[in-house]
Amino acid sequence: MGTHVTRRGFIAAASAVTAVAATPAKEAGEGTLALLGGPKVRTRPFPSWPVTKENDEQAWMSVLRSGKWNRTAGDRARIFEEHMVQAIGAKYCLATANGTASLFTALNALGIGPGDEVLVPPYTFVATVNAVLLTHALPVFVDSDPDTFQIDAHKIESRITRRTACIMPVHLGGAPADMDVILDVARRHKLPVIEDACQAHFAEWRGRRVSGLGDLGCFSFQASKNLNSGEGGAVITNSEDLINRCRGFHNNGGVYPRGAFQYSGLGANLRITEFQAALLAEQLTRVEGQMQVRERNAKYLTGLLKEIPGIVPAKQYEGCTRNANHLYMFRYQREHFANVPKSKFVHAMSAEGVPCSIGYTPLNKEAAILNTLGGKAFRYIYSEAELSAWHERNHCPVNDKLCEEAVWITQTMLLSDSEGMDHVAMAIRKIQKNAKLLV
Repeated sequence: MGTHVTRRGFIAAASAVTAVAATPAKEAGEGTLALLGGPKVRTRPFPSWPVTKENDEQAWMSVLRSGKWNRTAGDRARIFEEHMVQAIGAKYCLATANGTASLFTALNALGIGPGDEVLVPPYTFVATVNAVLLTHALPVFVDSDPDTFQIDAHKIESRITRRTACIMPVHLGGAPADMDVILDVARRHKLPVIEDACQAHFAEWRGRRVSGLGDLGCFSFQASKNLNSGEGGAVITNSEDLINRCRGFHNNGGVYPRGAFQYSGLGANLRITEFQAALLAEQLTRVEGQMQVRERNAKYLTGLLKEIPGIVPAKQYEGCTRNANHLYMFRYQREHFANVPKSKFVHAMSAEGVPCSIGYTPLNKEAAILNTLGGKAFRYIYSEAELSAWHERNHCPVNDKLCEEAVWITQTMLLSDSEGMDHVAMAIRKIQKNAKLLV
């Protein structure tokens, strides 16, 4: 005959089991830092990336067996472009080899070149600026908004000169830049806008998906991105003239609509492959579900981190109706952590099983950019006085401070569960409690 268990007894037993199961995590969160030999807060890895399923393999093998690996022979690139147009709500999409290629193509479609200036943020990946430099135009940096990590849209107008040819905001980390202000400034000064949405797949500004708000928008599908084919990119526009210019430039300057071997101007081979396009079309089927998981976890994590002194999660503008959450960004204020340097804080977080990144360095001070501006081509195009003036104009003190404080976690960690977010907050609290030991 079995032992009779009362409801009260069952609850007590279950609670005891739960307490035992929770003990290691609780002790890890309150004990000696893992960096100093204590137990980790998190002992299992966060979700890996990319996520692949049977449909990805089937699509890839279908392209392989077809023998039509190039977009001029197959139809996978065209099909993916049609899916993107529907997803974004724009008229045209051109898939490219990578995100840098999409930015370079967009700039060339607008005729950006030597003597022009393009307004860009100083807090972004270097490809944003490399694309401008490749056209031999001058990138002009607009300081950051420290609350959002985005370009400070209210400082754009002060950077405009007679040479300004384009505004190129970045929807950093998946959150839209302040597009109301940016589009208003652009309209009043008759300037085109290229949205660098390389980190912001399907983010929304006032219910409209980014990349379709300005004259052109650009995506990256590099391996870390929320929509991923290893490498890949896309240009979005609502202008038939601009999409035809993009098509021509990315295909060695071909004419669109075109005949065989007819060319209209400068171009390069920046075409996507059928393999990349096939993967992207299949990955698209999972993007919405993954976005919902990231949104839920980002909201929960923000609630946890707001309670920790010295940790300031990035804010969103009022017009942001959806954040793609490619990065979860916050500011680390070391004075609340016994003045422990950010690099040591990040190292301690990783030791606790919660990997973090120190984020970008000031792009306007990047040696590669300064060396490029001092190189043969730019010294031929621009005078010594013009280049000296550029250095004087491109100080971004707010961004300098932001770079000192910024810390990220990646979108793959946001694909975890609420316990994963608890571990992020627990690791931070543990470090804060023991911060004096790291000095």
